Amino acid sequence: MRNRRLPSDQETTWEVWPAFTDVMSTLALILFVVVLLAYVRNLIASKRLDAYARRITTSEQVLRTLEDQLARTTAEIQSGRAALDASREQLRQQQDTIAGNDRDLDALRLRLQSIAVLRVEVLDKLKRALEAELGPRDWPDAGRLVRIGDNGNIIINESLVFETDSYAIKQEAKPLLDTLARALGSLLSDAQVRDNVDAIAIQGHTDERGSGALNWDLSAKRANAVLAYLFQANRALEDSYGRYFTASAYSKFRPLDASKSEAAYQQNRRIEIAVIPKDANARKVIDEYLQAQDAGSSPGRSATP
Repeated sequence: MRNRRLPSDQETTWEVWPAFTDVMSTLALILFVVVLLAYVRNLIASKRLDAYARRITTSEQVLRTLEDQLARTTAEIQSGRAALDASREQLRQQQDTIAGNDRDLDALRLRLQSIAVLRVEVLDKLKRALEAELGPRDWPDAGRLVRIGDNGNIIINESLVFETDSYAIKQEAKPLLDTLARALGSLLSDAQVRDNVDAIAIQGHTDERGSGALNWDLSAKRANAVLAYLFQANRALEDSYGRYFTASAYSKFRPLDASKSEAAYQQNRRIEIAVIPKDANARKVIDEYLQAQDAGSSPGRSATP
């Protein structure tokens, strides 16, 4: 039987040392790995932090941009509100101006209507004055020789006053013209009538037959002959109201009947006595209105009268 030999202390020491070295190497490796992992983790975290920082910076820039836009939008809204308030005030002023103009136009319309009514009254007074002189029986309808036309003119057929191609007044026409002279004098004695009458025109008319020169001359001479007789029949008519009278010739150019018949020709050969209303009154009213408008829109004055 062999005897086992126990290891000595030196041998034990050499067998333990390599094992300790292995452990330390392993620990060092583990520590390196841990440090490496920590480094990598820190590197990743740093990159993430950089990304977050960039995002924050970008977000801050976007936020500042939005804040700038909000400030501009707020300023624009305030400016728009101010402009809207100004527009509302202008609209209110314009509405006041329009309302004032409407009132002025209504007043102008009423004044012009009153002038128109006065013109109608002038023609009606002339008709009543003539009827008072001649009598209603002497004012028949259109088939007779003396009548009042639709325009208010006194229409006297030529055959009642003149012979053919003559401007000498017939003897049988003189009573009618005497009556007309008195009626016109009575009409013009009314101050209100005179204020609204511009002229009383004695108009000569012929038919279309004959030469133009002859018709012009004949219609003019007939109108002047009638006017001269009216002044002769009523001296006060010329002395007091002569400025209102005029004589005019129309020849063939204003026929009452344009047909080619003897009846039409007879109707067109006539003397008309026309009362011409005074347009100056209406013009005066309009001019006063326009002057008031100009004064109202001048600097330092309100646009609303």
